[in-house]
This record gives sequence, structure tokens and C-alpha cells, in this order.
Amino acid sequence: MIKFIVSLLLMALLSFTLCLYMPWWSIAIVAFAVSAIINQKPYLSFITGFLSLLLLWGGLAWYISAQNDDLLAHRISPLILNRDDPMFLIIITALIGGLTAGFAALSGSLLRSTLEKRAQS
Repeated sequence: MIKFIVSLLLMALLSFTLCLYMPWWSIAIVAFAVSAIINQKPYLSFITGFLSLLLLWGGLAWYISAQNDDLLAHRISPLILNRDDPMFLIIITALIGGLTAGFAALSGSLLRSTLEKRAQS
């Protein structure tokens, strides 16, 4: 449980910091690295990566949207979703971040377990 919480917080904090200076996909690098360093079962690594970025991107998207009374989200959601639904746009944003980080974390965990198996044999 401690590894789960540490991984979750570390992924969220490092992703937030790295995204200030690098492109959005740097979240995958962070999730991969954290999962490769902190040993967890692959399904837990996926859940950790998914939850950390789902909450981070969902929270940031909601905060930014709330600061301007959903003005941009009202204009963008009809273009992307074919309906005026800012909250659904925020959910889609959070899911994209969560899935990206989740699969990167899963890859990092599987790489670690593969390397450990090769070292043992």
C-alpha cells in the first residue's frame, strides 16, 4: 500500500513538473520510469499510473475551466464532441491522460519484471 501511494504521488508531482517544460506526452516517460523503479505488480502499476494522471489532468482541466466560467470548453466541445458539454470534455481529457500514463506504467513494470527474470536465470 505504501508503494502504491508513493508511486501515485510521485507520478503526479513529476508529471505536473515535467509538463511545465516538456510536451504533454512526457507523462508517459514519468509513469514508465516510476514504475520501472518502484516494484509493483503490473496491474497495480497500471492502476497507479491511470489514477495519478486521471486525477491530475481531470483536476487541472476542471480548475482551468472553472476559472474562465467554461468559456473555452463551451467553444471547443461542439467542435470535438458535436455537443456543448464542457464536463464531458474534461472527463475525456482526464481519460486520455490516465490511459497514457497507465499503459506507460504497465510497460515499465513489465520491463522490470522481465529484466528480473532474465537476471535470475
